[in-house]
Amino acid sequence: MAGDGTHEKLLALLDEHGAAYRVIEHDPEGGTEAVSRLRGHDLAQAAKCIIVMVRIGKKEKRFALVVVPGDKRIDLSAVKALYGGTYASFASPDIAEELAGSPSGTILPFSFDERLELLVDPGLLNHTEFFFNAARLDRSIALSTQDYRALAEPRVEPLSLD
Repeated sequence: MAGDGTHEKLLALLDEHGAAYRVIEHDPEGGTEAVSRLRGHDLAQAAKCIIVMVRIGKKEKRFALVVVPGDKRIDLSAVKALYGGTYASFASPDIAEELAGSPSGTILPFSFDERLELLVDPGLLNHTEFFFNAARLDRSIALSTQDYRALAEPRVEPLSLD
């Protein structure tokens, strides 16, 4: 299954560092609202993970893994401004899946690719734990926010819209 290697890499990382997490098995689902219902938690506790491409000038492109609470939208203008870019958009599905190492709908709030900077909206970090699909449509992780910050070391920036 696509994403299995990334799933195993995530579990190995969490176990190696003694992170507090739970694995949740559920019907295959990638939509944030639907999977949050299956997992039984508030939408604000879901990590919505989207890869954004920012064009800087005519020749340079940067990619960011932007993570916002499940009840919010990504503010592309804010991402563009962070990089001093001229244009920002969601990365194409093939590029997003290559950088994430998993299919759309299962992208982790962790970057395992040096080309991908991890940006997290502070709203997601207000909860003691949060939820995300674990590089698979049928498996999620509930992870301690404190452990997440220590392991992922995200750049925390306000990047969400209501």
